[in-house]
Amino acid sequence: MTDEPNDLRVHRLQKLSDIRASGVDPYKSKFDRDRLVAEIDASYGAIEPEVHTADVVSIAGRLMALRRHGKASFAELQDKTGRVQLYLTADALGEEAYDTFLSYDIGDIVGVTGEVFKTKRGQLSVAVASYELLTKSLRPMPEKWHGLKDVETRYRQRYLDLIMNPDVKETFIKKTRTIAILRRILDEQGFLEVETPMLHPIPGGAAAKPFITHHNALDTDLYLRIAPELYLKRLIVGGLERVYEINKSFRNEGISVKHNPEFMMLEAYQAYADYQDMMELVETLINGVIEELAGSTKITYQETELDFTRPWRRLSMIDAVKEYTGQDLSFDMSLDDLKALAAEMRVDLKPNSGKGAVITEIYEKHVEHLIVQPTFVFDYPLETSPLARKKPGNPELTERFELIIAGREVANAFSELTDPQDQHARFEAQQANKAAGDEEAHELDEDYVMALEHGLPPTGGIGIGVDRLVMIVTDSASIRDVILFPQLKTKPSEE
Repeated sequence: MTDEPNDLRVHRLQKLSDIRASGVDPYKSKFDRDRLVAEIDASYGAIEPEVHTADVVSIAGRLMALRRHGKASFAELQDKTGRVQLYLTADALGEEAYDTFLSYDIGDIVGVTGEVFKTKRGQLSVAVASYELLTKSLRPMPEKWHGLKDVETRYRQRYLDLIMNPDVKETFIKKTRTIAILRRILDEQGFLEVETPMLHPIPGGAAAKPFITHHNALDTDLYLRIAPELYLKRLIVGGLERVYEINKSFRNEGISVKHNPEFMMLEAYQAYADYQDMMELVETLINGVIEELAGSTKITYQETELDFTRPWRRLSMIDAVKEYTGQDLSFDMSLDDLKALAAEMRVDLKPNSGKGAVITEIYEKHVEHLIVQPTFVFDYPLETSPLARKKPGNPELTERFELIIAGREVANAFSELTDPQDQHARFEAQQANKAAGDEEAHELDEDYVMALEHGLPPTGGIGIGVDRLVMIVTDSASIRDVILFPQLKTKPSEE
């Protein structure tokens, strides 16, 4: 609820009562508008001052300003495309109707019909000949000049944020367009959009702590999916060959500017491809979005220019650690030496960490956030990549990469592991980690291993964090700025 004094709401409730007493319905079911504000701007924006077009339009929207001036007054009406000035006179409407309109409040939703003209000062306007109150607003809008600045209120009452801040509306329009562009590119490349379960009997496809629920009819626990990966790869086994899903996934983890427990991902899998092909696909997808929305391969994010000119930089994880920290790591070092180095660098390690996990933790703490330009960081350790194919000639590494942009992981991809015996052994190793206290370790999924035993062709797969991509495209500092209703701490309701 908003924090306005209660008497303002009481005043509006009295107005509502008076309107109903007059026999007027304050909550209409329909209004036949024939024009949007942007269409009026496009058609008449170039006319000269003091020109009356004789063209009559019907528009509808929310009152955002009302300036009373005796027998002639002005208002501003806002619809989804913008604002337009309304010109009202007692002569045109009649004294009673004129006074009634002036009794309306900012936030009320009205429909008006009138002639399009331009004032002496060059303001495109609609001279109101008739109007209807469509919805009576019982709570005032945020104060005009200061707008809606409180971040907590903006997220909790997103509808107010959208009304008061045009940039916010534009952010979510761009998010919708981003999803449409990704979908179009994949469709053009022969990928089939599919739908997989959100309730899983075994959480899998990522290293994350799941949400748990209970199915009463089956009397069994189920998990909100942390990733659709294992189901999508089952479809590759089934012969669909190119599949993708734009999905909601859920992870029972912390909340930050980079994390929300419920988030949107794009996952795509392609038979007879590897992680190098996935690099090409990621570049195609993200550049398609950047170029269409920005008209360039260069954009500014948080005052830093990002250059998406292809090809993007490719850097192994170990080389990245050396470049950004000066530490020359290798798997030739003993585990004790690696752990000592991690302690010296103040890196917290998970229970039962091996060499690969130590190297990964050092990279994630000291390097990832420093990588600004689009960079594919590859050669991830086997230990932290239980679903990825081993790198030929170096079985301690995998054919996996993450795309880092502005210090954040935006995409994760690899050549998929197709050997069912190797997969089963890695799941068992994950179970040992789980027994040692790692809550994010993968579960053993026997059904998925059985699918692999029927034959998964060579496959490349990617996961792209759609919300994080939209953050970059819209220059948004927090993931909450690109999720319409982000998860927040429970706040007691206020009356």
